[in-house]
Amino acid sequence: MKILCGRCLQKSGRRGERGGTRLNFLIVMSIIVVLGYVGFQMFPVFYRARTFESFMQDTVNSAAVTNKNPAWVEEQLKKSLAEYDVPPDAVIKSMVHDSRLEAQVQFTQTISLLVTEYHYTFDKTVRSTTAVTGG
Repeated sequence: MKILCGRCLQKSGRRGERGGTRLNFLIVMSIIVVLGYVGFQMFPVFYRARTFESFMQDTVNSAAVTNKNPAWVEEQLKKSLAEYDVPPDAVIKSMVHDSRLEAQVQFTQTISLLVTEYHYTFDKTVRSTTAVTGG
């Protein structure tokens, strides 16, 4: 009976698997790098859009409480476009609907990725939480 050491078995049993681990590591790292890059490009756009939507809601609520007209809401939103990195050609509408102020903003922003472009479309309508008495 012949006794083999663990080292001898390891060499003979894994002869054809050489380099497989490196390839798997490179594939996983490539996927992580690509996802990181895409996230790095898209996260700021999504974050600014979310904060702009919050600003829209605050502006409409403030206008409803202080009895401002829809033109004032549009003016405030237009003034803040650069602060939230919204394109200057954004469509801004404001109106009184069912005794509440509404503001709608629409724009498309292009996010450049390595081999393609993603067109993020922002189309949000916010309504005041309090009813307006005049307008």
